Amino acid sequence: MDYDFIRDISGQVSVTFSMGHEALGHWFNEEVKGDLALLDQVEDNLRRLAGGQDSWQCIGHEYTLWTDGEEVIVRANDIAFVTDELEEGLSYYDEESLSLCGAEDFLQVVTQYRDFCRHTW
Repeated sequence: MDYDFIRDISGQVSVTFSMGHEALGHWFNEEVKGDLALLDQVEDNLRRLAGGQDSWQCIGHEYTLWTDGEEVIVRANDIAFVTDELEEGLSYYDEESLSLCGAEDFLQVVTQYRDFCRHTW
């Protein structure tokens, strides 16, 4: 999983992820938007759930983050479609709407995102 952080001219931080993990970037860019308190909440729940059987989700405006402490799933809230209506051989493109990664990898991204946000140029 590759990703890059950038800061635009207004100072807003955004992150882009490699193919297959784009929804993670969308979650950071649409839901977090520099809100380090939200990252603290997610991080606390990830650690609390590690090794257990419970799960937790953070429902945002555009994306929902779900975790069981072992893995993290980010999914677009509008991803529910009825596939019976598609013509034969066609399917919806949803590669940028759903991403999965391990909890430890996600926590690494959170740490680097936080560090990037705090760094003044």
